[in-house]
Amino acid sequence: MNLKSKHKIESAFSMSSMTDVIFLLLIFFMLTSSFITPSGLPVNLPSSKTSTIVMQKVSVTITPDLKYYVNDRRVVKSRLEDELAKEFEGKEGVVVLHIDKSVPTEYLVEVAGIATSMNAKVSIATKPNN
Repeated sequence: MNLKSKHKIESAFSMSSMTDVIFLLLIFFMLTSSFITPSGLPVNLPSSKTSTIVMQKVSVTITPDLKYYVNDRRVVKSRLEDELAKEFEGKEGVVVLHIDKSVPTEYLVEVAGIATSMNAKVSIATKPNN
């Protein structure tokens, strides 16, 4: 008496579709993580109702003790315009200002004026209101 079934059921699991999904997720996270480039300097940003993420080309940071940084590189205030001009060579001028909220507004306006005199778009980094 032969009780074996004529139709064999294969118990193997195909991993090809799962590896495709993992690969697509990996690509998605790699692409989206490059859009956000936070400044590495500790600055207490002011808050606003809306805070949008801007692709930053050049980051200018002013710390509470009035030290200037261009892309995390310390710069003397008198050389700020030259450093920005060097950063804009052959690139679109987009400046994101990371300015501590305790810094007087005149410093913000001065840096924004330098950037706009070079036909750069200026945006101010803020943290969202909670």
